[in-house]
Amino acid sequence: MRGEAVISGWVAPGFDVVHDAFAGNFRREDAELGAALAVYADGRCVADLWGGFTDTARTRPWARDTLVNVWSASKGIVATAMAMLVDQGRASYDDPVAKYWPEFAAAGKGAVTVGQILSHQSGLNGWEVPTRFDELYDWGTATSRLAAQVPFWPPGTTASYHAMTHGFLAGEVIRRITGQDVGGFIRDAIAAPLGADFHIGLAAAHDWRVAEIVPPPPGNALPGGPAMADIPRRAVSNPAPDPLLPNTRDWRAAQIPAANGQASAQGLARIYGALAMGGALDGVRIISPAGVERLREIRHPGPDLMLGPRSWAAGMSSNVAPAFGPHADTFGHSGWGGAFGCANMRRRVGIGYVMNRMGGQVASNPRASSLAAAVFAAMGD
Repeated sequence: MRGEAVISGWVAPGFDVVHDAFAGNFRREDAELGAALAVYADGRCVADLWGGFTDTARTRPWARDTLVNVWSASKGIVATAMAMLVDQGRASYDDPVAKYWPEFAAAGKGAVTVGQILSHQSGLNGWEVPTRFDELYDWGTATSRLAAQVPFWPPGTTASYHAMTHGFLAGEVIRRITGQDVGGFIRDAIAAPLGADFHIGLAAAHDWRVAEIVPPPPGNALPGGPAMADIPRRAVSNPAPDPLLPNTRDWRAAQIPAANGQASAQGLARIYGALAMGGALDGVRIISPAGVERLREIRHPGPDLMLGPRSWAAGMSSNVAPAFGPHADTFGHSGWGGAFGCANMRRRVGIGYVMNRMGGQVASNPRASSLAAAVFAAMGD
């Protein structure tokens, strides 16, 4: 039955401001349709909230385990997977990509490093060959075209957001090292051990709990704008992203690691909660503290030609306040329309936020920022 949004869940004592901020987002002019927020502090869950609806008809209430496409918030989990391989000595950020993926050395790319592809410096922020989204559902097509391609700029000289290519580049390195596709490695090495509800390549059996994505407001249908320069435009023009693709089975089933992660708020928060604690949560360690430090070490100081002022670590973004709250040392990744996960090791806090009504901004929205601010305010910051 169609109805009004109900807020469910709980917050720990002292975190009432977080509940209030979450509930307030359903009363804004740009109100939530459905959303969820989870927060871990000092290794324990201190906020677990959800509300609203998974469909535009407002007939299916959001549940604690509702999944939704989180767009580029997926990149932070792919970066964590790569960081684990570096931590295990199976890879190095300074190694040439071609060490693991020999075909990548074509067209003068033999010296491009793993760290450069992760920090958006490889010069491969889009495809040169005309490419349709349905072609990206085939892993070999997407990756072989990138391997053969000449970079759009000299690698290592600047950064420009690799909106869709990022996950194919990092994911193919992960596949070459582990023998698993990136979704399978994340499932076995991160999601299952931590009990984190996060998926790349979602099985049809989960479709019943996936929320319908609602596009950004008119005039904000695509990342970027008419004044975008030629280099950054390559990231969002071939092919141009369609905000309704996540509502299709083909998109969910594919592995597009930069953009099609399906997650609950708890799924993101448990991963970032572990990173905030130096790599472990509830007795399960996925990476060492030194590995997390390497993951968040800045590799390009910015600016990014597409996204503007921000620094890039090894696949994680620095905090462009107020996106992840008030602290410069918070790191994480946002997705188109607003979903995000972030961690702060000094404050030992990890946050996951997901929603289905996209905001008009490329990588955040005011609803998301208000929640990050409330979390840190509850912690006295």
